[in-house]
Amino acid sequence: MKTLLTLVVALAGLSVLCAQERVKVYPAPDGIELSQVFAVQVAGEEVPVYKAKIPPAGPIPRLTRDPSAFAFASFASFDLQGKVEVKIECSEPVSSIKVLPTSYGIVPKVHGKTVALSIDGPRQVTVEINGDWHESLHIFANPMEENVPDPDDPNVIYFGPGVHELTHLAVGDDTTVYVAGGAYIRGGMDASEEEGQVGLRTMYLPTFMLSGKNIEFRGRGIIEQGAIPRPKRRYSLYVGDSENVTIEGVTFLDPSRWTVPIKRSKDIHVDNIKIIGWRGNSDGVDISSSQDVLVENCFLRTLDDLVVVKSRTGQGESKNIHVRNCVLWNELAHALSIGAEVREDVSNVLFEDCDVIHDVGRETALRVYHCDDATISDVTFRNIRIEEARRLISCWIGTTRWTKTPERGNIRNVLFQNITATSAPIDPTLEGFQDGTDWKPYVIKDHASIELVGFDSEHTVEGVVFDNVILDGRKVEAGNVMMNEFVEDVRFK
Repeated sequence: MKTLLTLVVALAGLSVLCAQERVKVYPAPDGIELSQVFAVQVAGEEVPVYKAKIPPAGPIPRLTRDPSAFAFASFASFDLQGKVEVKIECSEPVSSIKVLPTSYGIVPKVHGKTVALSIDGPRQVTVEINGDWHESLHIFANPMEENVPDPDDPNVIYFGPGVHELTHLAVGDDTTVYVAGGAYIRGGMDASEEEGQVGLRTMYLPTFMLSGKNIEFRGRGIIEQGAIPRPKRRYSLYVGDSENVTIEGVTFLDPSRWTVPIKRSKDIHVDNIKIIGWRGNSDGVDISSSQDVLVENCFLRTLDDLVVVKSRTGQGESKNIHVRNCVLWNELAHALSIGAEVREDVSNVLFEDCDVIHDVGRETALRVYHCDDATISDVTFRNIRIEEARRLISCWIGTTRWTKTPERGNIRNVLFQNITATSAPIDPTLEGFQDGTDWKPYVIKDHASIELVGFDSEHTVEGVVFDNVILDGRKVEAGNVMMNEFVEDVRFK
């Protein structure tokens, strides 16, 4: 009997040890206000649930609303290895629930105010309770960290657990910036900026500015720019004139401008970052005049473009761009796109294996948006699932307020393959909006719109393939696509 009891105790201890090895939770730093809407446990361990500012609910276009208005979503973040059980305590009884992306196939169990669900690996999961799609709960299940740097290493800039105040940090060659789990960095302004000595349209120094070779920026901490007042704006994490840069794991809140712009750089890897923004122009990842860029495993919810490719005059072409396995919440503009600023050639761009869980904006989910004079070629959108869409697909050449060049350009060889989308419900209060010379309806014939628009006989859209594009359960055919006379060689497979 004693031997059996010893075995039982040993096995129980092993079970606790295994659970601890499978999950890592980072305590919230003192002084950070947490969400009161949800409580989360993973493998029986309490996980801090943070608040994140999001745009207010309301009619589109949202930029016509009070620019100081916002709402709150909640998010919890932890590391895991293998399958774990997550328990969510809600503030009210649960009568309905939705877990997104649907492609994960997660089936929750509900009892009263409690929700239980299983997560079998790194995932970006959104949980919506009682029809509230807006102030939802985001669960960021990260992979376990590897090779955590030594804080005493002279090549490491280490932000440990706790709250840090920061105005600007420049990072150069052969440097690792580590933002540890439980670290909370508040990006702010210096005295001259706060006193308004710099013009309002000046783009202030980024909170972090990476410029050099062989740079890592990683961790499980949070970077927030709530202390930067409107209308002042600064990038959260700028990558410029750099080579061999990795950005991994961190969470960005309340960006005051583009969150992660990548300019004139090559060999860049962006992995498992999370961005939640509510201000106008709070783009997610902007890739401009850069080459060999991989963006993967990210969650992006912002009030502007999510992942976008651009190019600037004299700064070089953009090519060999790969975006995959991201979860996207499109609050205003484009989910996955090229443009509007394309003044050097853009080529070999692949967007694949992504989920757009909401598309509540005024622009297009998947778009090639050309307002300048370069050539955009060899672009693929593949294996993309869109839970709702108002404007689904667009390849468009024209002039807008973003146009800088006197001539227009061309779009060549765009493939839409294995795209599945559901049209968003029609909002009868929406009629359309004006963008330069282009009037854009939100829906066409009760379905999300698809358009191919060239500019003239010398500036055309050519070589577009629709291969198994499914909208509202039906394969897209020629009659579903709005085209003008400056579009050639469109094929449906």
